[in-house]
Amino acid sequence: MTEKQSFKKIKHDGLEYFKVAPGVWGMKIVFVNIYIICEEVEGDYVWYLVDAGLKGSGEKIRKLAEHLFEPGTKPAAILLTHGHFDHVGALEELLGFWDVPVYAHSLEMPYLKGISCYPPPDPMVGGGLMSLMSWMYPKEPKNLDGRVKVLADEEVPGLTEWKYIHVPGHSPGQVAFYRENDKLLIAADAFVTTKQESAFSVLTQKQVLSGPPQYFTIDWLASEQSVMLLAAMKPEIAATGHGYPMYGEELQLALDNLSMHFKEEAVPSYGRYVREPARANKNGVQYIPKRVNNPFIVTGALVVGAIATLGMFWGYKKRFTS
Repeated sequence: MTEKQSFKKIKHDGLEYFKVAPGVWGMKIVFVNIYIICEEVEGDYVWYLVDAGLKGSGEKIRKLAEHLFEPGTKPAAILLTHGHFDHVGALEELLGFWDVPVYAHSLEMPYLKGISCYPPPDPMVGGGLMSLMSWMYPKEPKNLDGRVKVLADEEVPGLTEWKYIHVPGHSPGQVAFYRENDKLLIAADAFVTTKQESAFSVLTQKQVLSGPPQYFTIDWLASEQSVMLLAAMKPEIAATGHGYPMYGEELQLALDNLSMHFKEEAVPSYGRYVREPARANKNGVQYIPKRVNNPFIVTGALVVGAIATLGMFWGYKKRFTS
């Protein structure tokens, strides 16, 4: 990459979205991103939706797709990086519009077929209001039953330019998507480009490459190994689950630093999963460490955090549903 690249924000008819690279667009829905990727396959253009955002955002996602393509368009498939509530919230709504398959890693199947809840989020990790309020975030599974299919053999069904990479730690079956020809990485929550634990960072979208959102990360050793794997690939573009895309040398320097200093930069000093991970297999969660209580977090802080965070999200809800 010889010249500095940056993403481009676009506003159209009440929509605000951004272009990541040729054939790839993203949209921030409150505090999480969805992506649309398009590829020419045998002379025809097909597109795929990556993740499904928050509950209630389905119409907004469909509106973006019809703006980019044509009225009545639908994706070839919905690709899930993982099944946390903020990445699958609008699935049922979208599947009501579109009769299309959904793909995810085999280790995410228990959380997408109604078999197992995720391990509980950990509000004790600190870092800001997003962490404090994480006890409220849903951890219950979706039940997509026969509508969800397993990704296999590192290939993305129907796409020739993309592959997927298993990057566990934040969730057991989390995957990233990678396009070799321009080294574009859709990194999911393996790392993010804002400090997701902080409500201030979520509001301002201040860009800083960070580890996975701490409050939902259940295996820190696996997370470190995932970041090391992605850093070794030297991506030129990273589009993450939270925060805006990063590019080129700025991205590579920051990702190398995170990889080399992961314990200092990413792992919380205190928390349920810090000393011992949750354990899961193809049947779902098998073991959850005991909860720890941070003596520096008191009930008053939780109450203040609840009021402030609910107020913030109410304002955003009015904004993106209006």
